[in-house]
Amino acid sequence: MLKQDHLTVYSNLEFLNQVQQWFEQFCLQHLSQLLWSERELYRLNLALAEGFTNAVRHAHQSLPSDTTIDIDLSLWSDRFEIRIWDKGKPFDPNVLKEPEPGTLQEGGYGWFLLRRLADRVVYDRSADGRNCLLIVKYGSLK
Repeated sequence: MLKQDHLTVYSNLEFLNQVQQWFEQFCLQHLSQLLWSERELYRLNLALAEGFTNAVRHAHQSLPSDTTIDIDLSLWSDRFEIRIWDKGKPFDPNVLKEPEPGTLQEGGYGWFLLRRLADRVVYDRSADGRNCLLIVKYGSLK
């Protein structure tokens, strides 16, 4: 691992701007090492926003607003990883039906958006009882 950073925020959508600005600062600091275009970094920032929003709205919907969400950024020589840790009840993304083009369905779009914005998306329950959403973008450094 070349660079990493960590942020802890309360489970409140008011912190979304702070989360996104923190991500942008990390990218600006290390942009000289990244080969990805601004468009790709924008897509990762959008994936981060979607993952954070889902944790607040769904995983933490019945938890107190002072419940925290942890976010880790890790820059490797061949990839960029975002981990979003929540303390809510786990869910199984495999039971979500992919939306049919031209139809409307309630919910589930965020998961499919995430999968299109990143190269790899994994959702797991950790041994400490937290959920981890892993978002990975593959690339290489200069």
